[in-house]
Amino acid sequence: MKRIDSVKNERIKQWKKLHTKKGREKAGQFIIEGFHLVEEALRSDIDVSHILLEEGLDWPKDWQSKQEERIEVSEAVLKELSDTQTPQGVVAICDFLKEEPLKQMSGRYLLIDRIQDPGNLGTIIRTADAAGITGVILGEGCVDKYNSKVVRSSQGSLFHIPIMNGKLSELVSQFQEAGVAVFGTALQKASSYINFEPLESFALIVGNEGDGVDKELLNKTDQNIYVPIYGKAESLNVAIATAILLYHFRR
Repeated sequence: MKRIDSVKNERIKQWKKLHTKKGREKAGQFIIEGFHLVEEALRSDIDVSHILLEEGLDWPKDWQSKQEERIEVSEAVLKELSDTQTPQGVVAICDFLKEEPLKQMSGRYLLIDRIQDPGNLGTIIRTADAAGITGVILGEGCVDKYNSKVVRSSQGSLFHIPIMNGKLSELVSQFQEAGVAVFGTALQKASSYINFEPLESFALIVGNEGDGVDKELLNKTDQNIYVPIYGKAESLNVAIATAILLYHFRR
């Protein structure tokens, strides 16, 4: 097994660049950390090229090899590659997920408009996975799905559910032409979600934390809906509202 002790090692320098969007796009790879995420990656179809384990830790016996290169590293090297305050002692380098084009419009889809907070996006992806959603489509202006905070918040769901990039205005029309109901989320000129029954196929649009869904998109939907506020809170976090709506329509 190879070992790397120096933070000045050329491969370590290159892998550290994966913490930036530019570095990820150039390499076509992203970095994950923590035993749970590495285990989820090894169980999925994603290609894992390298796993780096801090010296003194044992390799889990149930990790099934995917022909990745396994490297022992010093504590200093592991900290150099970590993006958390308390590193768990393991990171892995993964190739970008193979993004397949949208082949069928029927199903349950979540369309995301300009979500900026990586914790929110990761939580939404995790929720969509739990709710059995067919696919997640990220519109322009969303935070990068390979952002380390998005990956951690998704808790491995990033590897389980199709996540595509697309132009939402075009997709809304395509869903409607295929007979799939498109719901926007809004506070005005909208109806409570409880007025609608679960559907076999639908497309739900959720939007930016501050601005909500773009008005042009809201003007194209079949119906705009909201989650009622019964207390004194001004609004719900977008990830929480998304969870309520997905489980309602998914019942």
